[in-house]
Amino acid sequence: MYQYLDDLEAKSIYILREAYNRVDPLAMLWSIGKDSNVMLWLARKAFLGRIPFDIVQLDTEMELDEVYQFRDELVKDWDIPLKVQMCPPEEEMDQTLPPATRAATRKTEGLRNLLRDGKYAGIIAGIRRDEQSMRAKERVFSPRSLDGDWNFKDQPAEFWDQYKTEVPEGCHVRIHPLLHWNELDIWRYTKRENIPIVSLYFSREGKRYRSLGEKNITFPIESNAATIDDVIHELESTNTSERAGRAMDHDSEDSFENLRAKGYM
Repeated sequence: MYQYLDDLEAKSIYILREAYNRVDPLAMLWSIGKDSNVMLWLARKAFLGRIPFDIVQLDTEMELDEVYQFRDELVKDWDIPLKVQMCPPEEEMDQTLPPATRAATRKTEGLRNLLRDGKYAGIIAGIRRDEQSMRAKERVFSPRSLDGDWNFKDQPAEFWDQYKTEVPEGCHVRIHPLLHWNELDIWRYTKRENIPIVSLYFSREGKRYRSLGEKNITFPIESNAATIDDVIHELESTNTSERAGRAMDHDSEDSFENLRAKGYM
């Protein structure tokens, strides 16, 4: 079923192996969300069950309780080489930003600290082009400054799966192995591969989370989808944005663009 998923999987595994072969040292960000879990699964497939680089969670201590429980169980079950990077408090963020954007900025600053401390040359992240208009402008291998600054108008061309992996001193590259996937692909692949997933994605009393983030800026949507099949059926007919439950997406129009330019995942 859904044979096209084989092509998506093969391309993602190729990207992960290219990153490991050509960028060192390397780390993968893990948010414990649906895309992130698929990316982790693909990494285990790419390297025969053993993940050969650090897995990093940018932790604000504001994740939902079920997310932390799921994380701890999967780390044990899959022997994940997890590193938890604590993010700075909201009080240290730019107080002129809208409230939800200010809260989301904590992870951007956490990533900057990770790059300064760990000196990683490459960061693997699980973003997709269909999630948001700014992400549609990304490249698979995206060069960034040490602070994560990103100029979407100055990105390298990528033809025939040829990627630019060399970056200047003091910079790093973001690698996006799921960029060519969409939300339905993620769910169909999760079902096919039987990938574990946080229970919050399924309906409880008529509500479920479509996208997981910090508890103070993420909210459930109206939905009766209680199984993976239900979720897939719902997504095949809905026009509601995937990030409808993310408070920061309802802040001023340029908030997300500014965050992305400054290093937000």
